[in-house]
Amino acid sequence: MKRFTLACLGLLSAMQLLSSCEKEYLDENPPSLYTPQTVLVDSLGFEAAMAGLQSVVREQYTSAGRQGLLGIMQEGTDVAIPGQVEGVEVPYYNYTQLNSQDAGASFYWSWAYRTINNANQIIAGAEAAPASLRQGYKNRISAEARFFRAYAYDFLATLFGDVPLVKEPVTSPRTDFTRTPIAEVNDFIVNDLNTAIPNMFDANKAVSGRITRGAAQHLLGQVYLRMNKPAEAEKVLQTLISSGTYKLITARYGVRTNQPGDYFSDMFIVGNQRRNQGNTEIIWGIEQQLNVPGAQTDAQQRRMWVPGYYNIKGMVIADSLGGRGIGRMRLSNWVDYRLYPKDESADMRNSKYNLKRRFYYNDPAQTALYRQRVTGLKGTDTIYYITPYTTKWNQYNPADPFGYGTIKDLPMMRLGETYLLLAEAQMKQGNTAGAATSINVLRTRAKAPQVTASQMDLNFILDERARELIGEEQRRITLVRTGTLVERTLRLNGASVTGLTAQKALMPIPQSEIDRNTSATLTQNPGY
Repeated sequence: MKRFTLACLGLLSAMQLLSSCEKEYLDENPPSLYTPQTVLVDSLGFEAAMAGLQSVVREQYTSAGRQGLLGIMQEGTDVAIPGQVEGVEVPYYNYTQLNSQDAGASFYWSWAYRTINNANQIIAGAEAAPASLRQGYKNRISAEARFFRAYAYDFLATLFGDVPLVKEPVTSPRTDFTRTPIAEVNDFIVNDLNTAIPNMFDANKAVSGRITRGAAQHLLGQVYLRMNKPAEAEKVLQTLISSGTYKLITARYGVRTNQPGDYFSDMFIVGNQRRNQGNTEIIWGIEQQLNVPGAQTDAQQRRMWVPGYYNIKGMVIADSLGGRGIGRMRLSNWVDYRLYPKDESADMRNSKYNLKRRFYYNDPAQTALYRQRVTGLKGTDTIYYITPYTTKWNQYNPADPFGYGTIKDLPMMRLGETYLLLAEAQMKQGNTAGAATSINVLRTRAKAPQVTASQMDLNFILDERARELIGEEQRRITLVRTGTLVERTLRLNGASVTGLTAQKALMPIPQSEIDRNTSATLTQNPGY
């Protein structure tokens, strides 16, 4: 029986070998193909590709795989110190641990090049699309992709310096990348944005959630500043502001106008964050929404910024306190005690609706404590339980009191920042009076004291950015862009930082990328 079985198996093997020699046996005839070449032939294909690109872009600041990733952009700078540590952020305040194996650098490098490759596919697809697809549409979809490509390259150039410049889709493995000088990368970014701007929709005509001309102008102004071209920056930023497309919020609006608050805090409330919800200031926001496929993420902004106050006896999770945070980081003492005037009424951005400084016991079961102010805690680690925090990420869903993800939109660009970039461009050209005027537009809105030309220098503008954009701006990017990371961090937040030197300002090129790049040399940044 055993001999018979072996004979059958041998015959079967021979039949398979003989049939494999026939060409038809290996010929593929799939019923459908899903590749850029076959999908990007009509508007449905391009819209699907753009949705995919936007999904990748969203992952930059919505990943839950490592909750500490957001801390990389804040800790080890002047504005924040660690709270309840997750781990990936540690080398960005204890710089002695920052090396080429760093997980944070690897994540952001990978994110940027995935964004670039997706954008490259759309741009190449638009160039090759059939004539039956309207040229205006092809120009517009390509312009949106060029914005995202420019955004990703600006991110890379700021944080890594010279980086490989990949202009075409990568469809098969490559091991021959080399670093392109940053000047060439900058020119590529500028060309992308200048090509995109004339072909993009104005915000008044665009579909909600899509990139518009204003976002490209805002980014171009920032790129020119990084390139030390303030005159070019001023020109494009002035064009954006004077267009009248966007307006600063200066009056209460939206879903909570009948509740206590102020118009600055209104911008960061769910239901108020979008242009079609009354937010005339937002230029680019990444939209998120609960229980909507593709629009709900595991973003961790609330867990990072809102403290774990409910760990204190007499405190329970509440909507009014921002929902369930963890306090993975906290504001630096400089922000808490020195950045704003002591009188909270002297700057709306420091009001109780925007910076939470006072806590009250809110658990009715604790009758001896209920409604009393939380003070004088002893024996409790208050570094991430009770600490001042920005309310911009307050968010509570009663159906999910545990509060895993953040469903708020991510404000990526708004007009308030455009004024700050304009002031920086004016100051760098010696026009301190113009810079003061631009800053005072924001201070008037905040009901803060006016400033004078004699106060205008880069440090003052960076201070004002913190007052206006705390919790929104990725602070590390701003300080690296302006060359101030080391000086400002050590001067204003040095007690929370170890081993910060000029060589640590740039991130390391991921060692895994260097090791895989066997056909060319991908050099490492100095110091790693």
